[in-house]
Parts: sequence; structure tokens; C-alpha cells
Amino acid sequence: MSETPEKTAAPEPISLAARATSTLQQAFAAHPRVWRDFHYVYPVLSRRSRGLSIGVNLNIDKACNFDCIYCCVDRTIPPPRKDVDLAQLRDELDQMLGLAVSGDIWRHPPFDRAPQHLWRINDIAFSGDGEPTAYPRFDEACRIAADLKRSNGLRDVKIVVITNATMFDRPAVQRGLKLLDENQGEVWAKLDAGTEAYYRLIDRTSIPLQRVLGQILACGRDRPIVIQSLFMCVRGQPTPDAEFDAYLDRLQELIAGGCRIQLVQLYTIARQTAERYVAPLNATQLDRLAARFHQRLPDVPAQTYYGVGETLA
Repeated sequence: MSETPEKTAAPEPISLAARATSTLQQAFAAHPRVWRDFHYVYPVLSRRSRGLSIGVNLNIDKACNFDCIYCCVDRTIPPPRKDVDLAQLRDELDQMLGLAVSGDIWRHPPFDRAPQHLWRINDIAFSGDGEPTAYPRFDEACRIAADLKRSNGLRDVKIVVITNATMFDRPAVQRGLKLLDENQGEVWAKLDAGTEAYYRLIDRTSIPLQRVLGQILACGRDRPIVIQSLFMCVRGQPTPDAEFDAYLDRLQELIAGGCRIQLVQLYTIARQTAERYVAPLNATQLDRLAARFHQRLPDVPAQTYYGVGETLA
């Protein structure tokens, strides 16, 4: 007579809330630049926008003057094309805005499983696979976005430029930013470091940090801007205290010089990165930086955005 096998415990059922959280985490982590047969326009659920962000990729050639160690763009895959057809971009953006306005976008995965509090159009965002202000006809692209936002009845939707703040002095960029000033535009300027050495470690560019700071200062004197700052572990080490102090020093210098900072985004990695030795800060580490930020700059608004798997509120 054979022995009766021992019963193994049944796995714990996965709750609907846990499944929803997992799906939302996956959606926040996935920012594909190609959607269906579109070449330039793509929808994403953005943790920083807290809703639908409609991306516009002006860098389909994947060219960028930074080579950030945390970049999520896969430059090992050749770009499908190198030119930007503004007529096609206009058609794609008009179609995407139509899907968003009608609500049809929420019938397509992963958007169909997003919680209803995210069922909102937050912005049209110039981001993509490189530095958007490097595109020579940046002002024309801004005009297209502003015109279509208006014709689709989206007066209160923002137009965001996510930028490394190296080309604000270009005439086409200045014209584009002026258009955005008139159309609920926002500049999100990258500042990931406070010292030249750490800046070059993180952003891997030949452009001096002082030039970036000067460009941010000039831009922020003309309009309120958002500073976006990504902090991470590099080879297992979180952002050094001395480096974060230097970063806060730079922000204080910008404010003293007349830069109008309306918000600072303190965030960490949520997607696959260019280098494997880069990892996100955990919630405790990021909260510690946020606490130090508020202690030094109590009058500057700041928001914290955690990595995938951490709090997504």
C-alpha cells in the first residue's frame, strides 16, 4: 500500500487590488515610443503627469547630446527613419487627441486596466528618443501642438517640453517656447547633479554643467519652470550626501539669480536603463533626500516619484 502524499498548501490568491497595482506598475514602467503604426506620437501613462501623456518624438534618429547612464532608449536598435515628416506628425497627433477626447484610448491595453482617476489627459509632451530642442524646426512642431490642442477643445491641457536644458538660446527654441508660453506650456529642465564630476558621471556629456545652469537660469527668468532631478544607485551606492548638498546649493543659486522654479520633481528609475550598474533608490532612500530638500528649501514645492514596486500614489 503506497503512502498518501502530503498535501501542499494552496497558493495565496492574488487579490484584484494587487493585480491592478501590478498592471499599473507595468504601465508606468513601459514607455514605448511606437504605438500601432504611428511613427512620432505615442500615448503613455505617466507617474509624473498622473494621467495620460501624449508623447511627441522629434528625435526619431535617436540622436542626443547626452548619453545618460539611466537612459531607457535602446540605441542598439537602428531607427526606422531619420527625418521628421511634420505633415504626418500633425495627422498622428490629431488622431491621438481624437482617441483621447472620445475616450476610445481607454479601451486599448494597457490603458483599459488603468484606474479611473488616471482617465484624464494631462499633457502633450515633447520627449521621445533624444533632446527635443535639438530638432531644427522645433518651433513649427510647437505650433502644430498648440493648434491641435485648440481645435480638439483641450484648452487646459498642458504642452510639456522635457529637456536637458542645453539649447534654450537657439532662435527656433526661443520661438517655440514663446508659443508654449501662450498655450499652457511647461518646461521640465533636467538637473541631476550639483558638481561637474558627478554630472559627467551621470549624464556623460561634453557640455559643461555651468552651461546647463546658465541656460536654466535664463529660461527660468522668462517663465516659471519645473526642475526634474533623477537620483539613483550607481554601482550599489546611492547619491552621496555631499553631492546632494551641492545639488541643493545649485538650486539656491538659481533662485537667488531670479530663476522661477515652480516645482522640483525628485524621482528615481522606473524603467530599464542603458547601464546595468544603475538601480533605483528605494522609498526610504528617496524619502530621505526629499526630507533634506524640504529642510533646505522649505518654500520650493517638490514632488517625489518612486520606482516601480514602491508607492505609486
